[in-house]
Formats: sequence, structure tokens, C-alpha cells
Amino acid sequence: MILSFSGLGIQLGARILAEIGDDRKRFADARGLKAYAGASPITRASGKKSSITRRRIKNDRLNHAGYLWAFSSITASPGANAHYRHRRDHGDWHAAAQRNLFNRMIGQLYHCLQQGHRYDEALAFPAPPDEVGTAAA
Repeated sequence: MILSFSGLGIQLGARILAEIGDDRKRFADARGLKAYAGASPITRASGKKSSITRRRIKNDRLNHAGYLWAFSSITASPGANAHYRHRRDHGDWHAAAQRNLFNRMIGQLYHCLQQGHRYDEALAFPAPPDEVGTAAA
């Protein structure tokens, strides 16, 4: 199941599974796993001000493996590449776009592990609606 994910090989998949652990009830939901991996941002709000920063307290080994996974999936998966390019085109720096891609992929991994399904790129990265067909009509 883990090798069905684009960009994950035997060693990187083993590292990610080893860092997550074998207890499926360890994380109540995908948000918990994303926070543990350091993929989800921290939002702090006070009054009229809010700030969004990266997580500093995280599992560093899982976070590093996630960055390698996101980097390799950019070339291995057209959907991941399109997601990364979309984030870059809208002003994210490379690291922020890569972290956002890792955030999305780790959520999909959580779902697949909980449901026992294989990764399906068509479900993970659905094609955007066709703008050309609606403009011609």
C-alpha cells in the first residue's frame, strides 16, 4: 500500500512508517498526524492581528522524510507537480509550497492507512474544472 504513493520508495516509505508507528489509533485524525510531522502551520491570533508560522516542535526525522517525499513526488506525479506549481504561482516560496504538498500527501497517507485503500492519484488530485468548455458555450 505504501509503495502505491508516488515518490515513495522502499527506504523512504519504511522511514515514514517507522516514524508514524504501528498503532493506528495513535492519532485521532489526520490533523494530529500533520501536526506531529510538522506539515501543518501554526496560526496565532490575538485581537486584530494574526500570524501563520511553521512548526518548530515536531518529529524532525518524519519532517525530513516528508520533504524528501514531496520533492520526489513533484517529478513522479503530475497531480503533485500541478499542486506545487499552483502554490508557487500564487506566491509561495519553494519551502512553503513543498510543505503544503507534504501536508496534503501525509493526510492522504493517513486516510489510506485507516481505510486500507491504495493511493489513487485521480482521487488525490482531481483535475480542475475545464475552463475552455464553459467559455466557448
